[in-house]
Amino acid sequence: MLETVKYLIGSRGASGFGSKSTAEEVTETCSDLRSTTAIITGATSGIGAETARVLAKRGARLVLPARNLKAAEEAKARIVTEFPNSEIIVMALDLSSLSSVRKFGSDFESLNLPLNLLINNAGKFAPEHAISEDGIEMTFATNYLGHFLLTRLLLNKMIETAKQTGVQGRIVNVSSSINAWFSGNMIRYLGQISRSKSEYDATRAYALSKLANVLHTKELARRLKEMGANVTINCVHPGIVKTRLTREREGFITDLVFFVASKLLKTIPQAASTTCYVATHPRVENVTGKYFADCNEARTSKLGSNPTEASSLWAASELMVSTNPKPVFDPLKPFDYDEYD
Repeated sequence: MLETVKYLIGSRGASGFGSKSTAEEVTETCSDLRSTTAIITGATSGIGAETARVLAKRGARLVLPARNLKAAEEAKARIVTEFPNSEIIVMALDLSSLSSVRKFGSDFESLNLPLNLLINNAGKFAPEHAISEDGIEMTFATNYLGHFLLTRLLLNKMIETAKQTGVQGRIVNVSSSINAWFSGNMIRYLGQISRSKSEYDATRAYALSKLANVLHTKELARRLKEMGANVTINCVHPGIVKTRLTREREGFITDLVFFVASKLLKTIPQAASTTCYVATHPRVENVTGKYFADCNEARTSKLGSNPTEASSLWAASELMVSTNPKPVFDPLKPFDYDEYD
């Protein structure tokens, strides 16, 4: 109850920011990012677009990967109209396709650019069951697995950039508090919904993908520490964004419900604040493997903080992004789920 009250009034936490803080506000002390190159997935609309706009305002060079290149060019045009000196590169990327992710990695490498910041923001909620071209359930493939491979492909460049510049690299995984809704064996459930739609539940599949984002953060942070790399990775819950709500009838009760709901939701500038805070703020330097909400460190679920789960998911993910991932969930070839229990 106390946490809800703090959220509603926008109470500021240890970071100096809270639920009502905006992306522009949290980046005011990071006003000059002209030496920063950032890749932001899912930047054509919503939270990703606001994240890109604010980082461009602070001077960062942006790379905007997108499946819809027309939408990405329009997003670029909006930013350039507001900030004419912005340097923005649009590139093709379909996160649900491992071959597309590999091509993006190769194409970015050919640009010979540094890489300071990677924001894995793109995500989807698939109400209908679908399978990716690689044989993986579509929500998981897009929200998690594509980002897992993208991060792996770009990691050496980030480590190299940090070493050359002395500036710590940062990776931000955008998750959701809904990650706590998933329970059970992650890989077993993924196998079930990748083989057949009979077990598919859209909300549970989405929660699974967001839990995977959290565990990816935890395991990669551990590995980066072991390597002694000057790169951090953290995970954020942006909050639930205020959208245009429609209703069929007016009335006191209806109006009251919508009034209360509106106080629990965030504007897009508020929702982008935690991503921008974790990506740029000096307070987050050397902080890694953490989960943030409302610009402050927060606790994740018991499953999301389990190092054994994180290690098991990593091992399974390595197999899934191999050159031939389809046998993992091939109904004719049993998969050893117990190995990842």
